[in-house]
Amino acid sequence: MNKLYITLVIILALLGIGYWGYTLFPKGQDRSLPYEIVGSNHISDDSSRPENYNSNPPTSGAHYSAPAPNGYYEESLPDERVIHNLEHGDVWISYRSSVPQNILAEIKSLTDGPFVIITKRDENPMDVALASWGRLDIFNLDNGVLDKKRIEDFILRYENKGPEKIPASMKTRK
Repeated sequence: MNKLYITLVIILALLGIGYWGYTLFPKGQDRSLPYEIVGSNHISDDSSRPENYNSNPPTSGAHYSAPAPNGYYEESLPDERVIHNLEHGDVWISYRSSVPQNILAEIKSLTDGPFVIITKRDENPMDVALASWGRLDIFNLDNGVLDKKRIEDFILRYENKGPEKIPASMKTRK
C-alpha cells in the first residue's frame, strides 16, 4: 500500500511538471535568426540615420534616448525610436501597409502583453517582421493567413530579454 501511494504521488508530480512545462514554454519551431549586436549608443532625435544596422528591421544599434510607449500604432515610427524598446526587452511586430485589415485585427490582438509594440513599416522585406534585441523573424502571409502561433511563440521566447530590463509595471502604454 505504501509503495502504491508513493508511486501515485510521483506519477501525479511528473504529470503536473509536464503540464506546467507544456503551458509555460513555446512549442513551435524558433524560425528567428540571431544578429550580432552592433551597439547601443543613444543619439539625439535630430541625428541622421546610423549606417551600421545589420538587419532589416534593425535589432540593435544606435537609437534615440526615449523609447515609444508600448501598444499598437497604425503609423510607422522611426527605427531609432523602437530599437530603444528592443533594448528594454520589448518585441517589435512590424507589418507592411499592404497587410489586409482582417490580418491587422489579428496582429492588434497581440498587444495585451507589457513587452509588445506593433507598428506599420513598409521597409520590411516581407509582410511581417518580429524583432527583439539581436533576434529577427520575417515572413509573408501564407495564402492570406497569419501564423499567429509563430508570433505568440516569438513573444514568449524573447520578451523581456533585452540588456536593459524594465519591470512590466513600469512600462508605458500608448
